[in-house]
Amino acid sequence: MAREDTPERTSTVPPVSSGGAGLPAVIPEQPPPRSSRWRRAVLAMAVIAAGTAGATYWVTHREPALPPGIAWSNGRLEADEIDIDTKFAGRIAAVLSDEGDIVHDGQVVARMDTRDLEASLKQAESQIDQAEHSIAAARAVLEQAASQVTLTAQELQRARTLREKGFETQEVVDQRQSQFNVARAVYIAAQARIDEAAAARDAATHNANVIRVNIADSALVAPKDGPIQYRLANVGEVLGAGGRVFTMLDMSYVYMDVFLPTGEAGRVELGADARIVLDAQPNAPVPAKVVFVASKNQFTPKMVETKAERDRLMFRVRVRIDPNLARAQAAQIRAGLPGLAYVLVDPRARWPATLQSGAG
Repeated sequence: MAREDTPERTSTVPPVSSGGAGLPAVIPEQPPPRSSRWRRAVLAMAVIAAGTAGATYWVTHREPALPPGIAWSNGRLEADEIDIDTKFAGRIAAVLSDEGDIVHDGQVVARMDTRDLEASLKQAESQIDQAEHSIAAARAVLEQAASQVTLTAQELQRARTLREKGFETQEVVDQRQSQFNVARAVYIAAQARIDEAAAARDAATHNANVIRVNIADSALVAPKDGPIQYRLANVGEVLGAGGRVFTMLDMSYVYMDVFLPTGEAGRVELGADARIVLDAQPNAPVPAKVVFVASKNQFTPKMVETKAERDRLMFRVRVRIDPNLARAQAAQIRAGLPGLAYVLVDPRARWPATLQSGAG
């Protein structure tokens, strides 16, 4: 069978002279595009960043080496939020604190406009003065009426005596009796006016006291020690009754909620000793106590059948920092800081040296 001739492949790239006689032609290598170099550089940096992040996560989240009887889990510090609200509708006259400020129990943080209340207070005080004058006038009338009653009573008695002796007529006795009855009625009316004026005075006094309380309540005060977390209104804004001006944190109740598996949560007792180690202060463990252990699991269905499933149950456990310590270190122990909580699940266990600092 005849063999077909195969055409020779010829290069379309022209030869480049090397500058020397008899040397073969050299095809120069094309440099890679600039965009390709940038992609490789970015990819390399991404790989380095991912490796660094992974190493950091492993270092900060790896299980600490602990002796038996101590459970641990991660969480964030939390504190009870308290809203500082207006009692009545009104305009904000002054804001005396801002976000991040540490305020104390009873400290005034804002004031409402109270000009209308102050005018009402003056009116109530005027009504009190008017009632006092009415009482004084009624008492003067009462004294006069009392004198008249005494006089008419004496005249009536004399007329009756003379009548019995035959020296006075029955008509005169009847006149003296009528005068006595009139004087006594005037006396009773004067006493009634005193009682009426006294009631008006008491009502005006009560009204003035209520207005004073409302004026005092228009000064918004911090109910607890702690930091201002949010400022929600500003000077000049008109708020309705119950309008929020600030949200603060109660530093007397600072805690961390963590989740422990069944085998550990079932051994935790209320009041058990605990430690909180914040990521921001890894060398300063904060003493705490267990104040709550959930009675229901958080992550799995209610009905589980196998032991493997039961081992995956997670229960919420709350550890609380001592209120005095939380208030004293409010600048360092702040809500939102992440960290780890360690709990003694065995009362016989002892804290390692790294968790004994600050135990108090």
